[in-house]
Formats: sequence, structure tokens, C-alpha cells
Amino acid sequence: MLRQATTIAYYTVLEALRNRLLWLFILVAIIGVGISGFLNELAITESREIQAALLAAFLRSSAVFLLATFIVTSMIREFNDKGVDLLLAMALPRAGYFLGKLAGFAALAVMPAILFGLLMVLVAAPMQALMWTISLICELWLVAAFSLLCVFTFNQIMPALSAVMAVYLLARSVATLQLIGHNPLNIPLLSQHVINFVIDAISTILPHFDEFTRTEWLLYNTGAWSSLYPLLAQTGIYLVLLSGAALFDLYRKNL
Repeated sequence: MLRQATTIAYYTVLEALRNRLLWLFILVAIIGVGISGFLNELAITESREIQAALLAAFLRSSAVFLLATFIVTSMIREFNDKGVDLLLAMALPRAGYFLGKLAGFAALAVMPAILFGLLMVLVAAPMQALMWTISLICELWLVAAFSLLCVFTFNQIMPALSAVMAVYLLARSVATLQLIGHNPLNIPLLSQHVINFVIDAISTILPHFDEFTRTEWLLYNTGAWSSLYPLLAQTGIYLVLLSGAALFDLYRKNL
């Protein structure tokens, strides 16, 4: 099964390269540099910090969106073309197919992370840019795993991609929602307590993406290697959980 999964991973990466996805990442990098450079010229003070912050946010969000879009569209196309049925008709377990796809998309996620990390070296300290790159790889791996889960669950491009983006944005902003909800100036109403309980429950379930790929590492050199350990632990735990859920959906399908 390992050899078959490796072959599937190889052809998954090859499909992305043939679809010019790498060139699209390069185009995004060029656009990001151009926009941040333009805003750098407009800034009166702290121009380097503004350029680094905008470039980091643009590259991170672009990497997440492009990777999720490619995974969802390529998997849905493979389902519609009956390519999955053909593969699973052979002596290939469904777990091997899933692990091959996940490994291929994980290898693909490393490409934009390294490319964008090299760009961040131009505006930030090299060690901070390296930490930012490692954190971005972990973030993209989780996005890839959740994208596969949404594909197996919804079987359509728009619902799957919308679910990925909605959950990602919620995981990015749930910490801010908690701060707003637990503001001591809020009126202690029953509805407020219910909303806070729901937000806290969501925060417990979702990965803390607000702790990943932090821009302040690049701006103020506040990143420490010890801060990566919780991120790596979250990545490992959620990869196992998302993979288990995706395999459950894949095995219950009648292909």
C-alpha cells in the first residue's frame, strides 16, 4: 500500500505542475511584492513594517485560497471523470488512495510556503522568516486535510470550497470573537452568556489558526522556537482527526 500511495502522491504533484499551479504561485508572489512595494512608497513612517505586514497577510491568504481551490476542483473532477472508481477497482485500499492524495497535496503545500518564505527574507530577519515558513507549511497541511474531508462530504465544488473558507476564517477570527464576548464592559445578559458559550465551544474544537504564521514575528522579531512546539502538536493532532473523518466518509461511499 505504501508503494501505491507514493505513486498516487507523485502523480498528484505532477498534475499540479502540469496545471501551471506553480506559475500561479509565482505570479501571486510578484503581485504581492508589487503591491507591498507600492504601499511602502506611500507610507510616511514604519514603511518596512507596513510592507512586511501586508506582504505576509497577502501571501498567506493567497496560499490558503489557491491550495484549497486546487484540491477541491481537482478532486471533484476526478470523481466526475470516474477516475476514483477506476483506481479503487484495482487492488488498492481506500486508505492507500487517501494517504497518497494527502501526501501529494502536503508536498504541494510546501512549494508556495518555501517560495513565500524566501520573499519574506527580503523584509524580515531570516530566522523569523524561517519560523513563519514552517508555520505556514503546518497551516497549509491542515487546510489540505480539511479540503479533502469537505470534498468527500459535499461532492460539489461550491459547497466544499465554501465550507473550507468559512471554517478557515472562523478559526482565524475565533480568538478575536472571544475577546469581544468576554469584554468586562458587556452587559451580563443571558443571551450574551449563551453566545460566549458557543464561541468558547467552537474555539475548543477548531485549531487556533490565529497562533499560526504570526505577522508580529516578522515585524518585531518576537518569534521563538519554543512557540512552534504547540503549533506542531496541533498540526499532528488535527491531521489525525481530519484524516480519520475523511476516511470514514470515503469508506461509507458506494463507489
